[in-house]
Amino acid sequence: MNPQGKTALVTGGAVRVGRAMTLALARRGANVVVHYNSSAGPAEETAAEARALGVKALTVQADLGDPAAVAGLVRAVETAFGGVDILVNSASPFVRKQLHETTLADWHFVLGALLDGPFLLAQAFAPGMVARGEGVIVNILDQAAFAPFPSHLAHSVGKHGLLGLTRNLAVALAPAVRVNAIAPGPVLPPPDYTPEQNDRIAAKTLLQRWGSPDDVVKALLYLIDADYVTGDVLFVDGGERWK
Repeated sequence: MNPQGKTALVTGGAVRVGRAMTLALARRGANVVVHYNSSAGPAEETAAEARALGVKALTVQADLGDPAAVAGLVRAVETAFGGVDILVNSASPFVRKQLHETTLADWHFVLGALLDGPFLLAQAFAPGMVARGEGVIVNILDQAAFAPFPSHLAHSVGKHGLLGLTRNLAVALAPAVRVNAIAPGPVLPPPDYTPEQNDRIAAKTLLQRWGSPDDVVKALLYLIDADYVTGDVLFVDGGERWK
């Protein structure tokens, strides 16, 4: 799919890697929907930067774990653009809690964003994609989707589930809609990481270094363009999974 003139929704698209993907799609000529939960200021800044590139941009707030809020997001997008052609599920709370620390509220908050939201958005937007004869969904995973990550229990379970959703949607929506996932490794250090922490994480990759958001952007653009790829996961992790 050529993003030019299409509409793309990036959940969590206001900050960090989500922002990079949003602006990359805008540079390719796609109108963009910048979803956010609490990052209103960064969302408006990202949208303004997208508009400066000559495309339309809409910001919409929604708690992806709240079905009513997701329905409002869908209505806003359909009113502005009639639907979406590219859906990128990037929003991802990162709650560091083990089993004994995880409350039911934590569980619902994390899994709401990682599973409920992507499910509801696919359910809402896929029929329009099918009717138009094409569509792309890309889900953002991480290493926690492939191995236990008990220090972030809900996150790990949610990413496992998002991997399963990716594969099931690929089958359910073929041949019109292609559904894939990207599994980034260390591409953008949290702002509170020390140089020592950054060095330890880099050493856990085969390439012995951090990547960048642009590496994820390149993977996203490839999956949007690659018309014979569906139901797959593209690792962008510097070989972290093999260490």
